[in-house]
Amino acid sequence: MNISEIVSSQFTEFDIGAPLSKVAGAFENQELDAVVVTDGDEYRGVVSRRQLASSSNQPSAKVGSRVQHVPTVDRTEDVREVARLMIGSNAKTLPVLDKDRIFGVVTADAVLEAVSPFLDAVTVDDAYTTKLISVSPTTTMGKALNTLREARIAHLPVIDNDELVGILSLYDVIEFTTRGGNKSQGGSSDEFSGRGGFGERDGSSDRMLDLPVRNLMSDATATVQRDTPLDTVVETMFDREISSLVVTANQTDEPVGIITKTDVIEALTWEQEERRPVQVFGLELLDEMDYDDVSALIDSVTSKYGEMNVIKASIELQEHKEKSRGVPLVLARIRLVTDRGYFTADGEGYGATHALRLAANTIERQLLKGKTYGQSKKHPDTEEQEQLYGWWLGG
Repeated sequence: MNISEIVSSQFTEFDIGAPLSKVAGAFENQELDAVVVTDGDEYRGVVSRRQLASSSNQPSAKVGSRVQHVPTVDRTEDVREVARLMIGSNAKTLPVLDKDRIFGVVTADAVLEAVSPFLDAVTVDDAYTTKLISVSPTTTMGKALNTLREARIAHLPVIDNDELVGILSLYDVIEFTTRGGNKSQGGSSDEFSGRGGFGERDGSSDRMLDLPVRNLMSDATATVQRDTPLDTVVETMFDREISSLVVTANQTDEPVGIITKTDVIEALTWEQEERRPVQVFGLELLDEMDYDDVSALIDSVTSKYGEMNVIKASIELQEHKEKSRGVPLVLARIRLVTDRGYFTADGEGYGATHALRLAANTIERQLLKGKTYGQSKKHPDTEEQEQLYGWWLGG
């Protein structure tokens, strides 16, 4: 199955010199995940909703200063490889090139819609994140934003006395910040958006981050039980125009985790046979290391801190145009899933090997501090993998 039928030629494009404020305004369209950045006819990168919300942006800054280099794909790329690239680069929108020119984009939603008919044998229990990172209604926006940044997540369930009362997303944060924080408590409820009422507020931007989460959260929450099939999860997400569901224990309303569109796509990247726990995207950039060397590097990092089982390590290498003495600047990103938690780090250096070792050093420091970004998902046994991934490997 390739992506030729799911590529969209409709995308939002900005010149590299466009002000960030204009880009932020484009994200008021809730369906937009990322914009394409070009320099004339030349593709330069993307700016995502998550990236914009997680950065400190000066009003006068240009979009070129926030360009993110994500993998590009061909119009006939296999959908399996697209899913892997999305997970490896932590991107939900990938540019599609045709003869080195931007032709369109392929999105996580398009991938999910294409594979949804094959997900009826898979349940939430196979894919959801079991550590629920949440906030309370009285948590300040400043603290909530910091949590989103630190955990590198896009959804924060709001829990009051063990009861799910709302959810805060990056969309809520971006909408709030781009409108200057003119919302306040009070006003009438907005039935269409599902949010609580907001009145006019003449506060200054200095007070924006002091507002409680309850002012911004959506109270139209959606939950799903652990034994629900993933095709039902995807259908619910599309029907309700949301990208996450809070997972509850079977037969109870107790929140036990969260499942997102990214979780579903990540489940599709696991392979049934001869699956290597270390996946490397851009291996050809490593002139001093091969796959076995990269695997040994990951093993050496994780073996220093006691018992740790590496379930999956995704490594992505991206080459920039900038060079020093003929050596290109490379970004290395490591996403490490273990039985002790989830770790992620970036490293940037001249030469892929240098960049990769810098990222590995950052992972080491995180392991030493015990800093994780979420509890790992369980590892399916052989029979479950055969049921889950047979169609996927069949092409």
